[in-house]
Amino acid sequence: MTLKHTARRRTALPAVAAPPTAGLPTTVVPAAVERLLARADAELAEAAGAADPADRFLHAHLAALRSAAAVVELRGRPGPRSGARTVWEMLAKVEPALAAWSVYFAAGARLRAAVDAGHGEVVDPSRAAELVACAEDFRDEVAMLVDPDAGFSRPLRWAATAAS
Repeated sequence: MTLKHTARRRTALPAVAAPPTAGLPTTVVPAAVERLLARADAELAEAAGAADPADRFLHAHLAALRSAAAVVELRGRPGPRSGARTVWEMLAKVEPALAAWSVYFAAGARLRAAVDAGHGEVVDPSRAAELVACAEDFRDEVAMLVDPDAGFSRPLRWAATAAS
């Protein structure tokens, strides 16, 4: 068959209709991952509404923790020989692109433990505001990783309260 015949045959074929799902997102997000991201959103809302810096810090850190758990759930836990014990260590193993976030949030774990133990007075308001903003950014980055078809569609409803 010559090139001339192939070209003629291509133009003679009837137009094929696009499948009914054309243009719609094709990513299926597992229910467990969706639940963890919804919990992260709830923690961010709590952080935004909290007046006490310790409460803001605690809820923001928990939001980041839920977001990280969603990625680990999505990618699968690393094997026992990886040495990863915390969600932050697991996150760095299963999604190296988020390793910097792992380091940042792991550094706040000790302060969160102090808040959990009733030592909220050690949280500086600017540190709490920074963590809320970072937890929001991290949550957004995780959402785009989990469902790239969705794009950046989450409203920035907490940004105004994070600055105050």
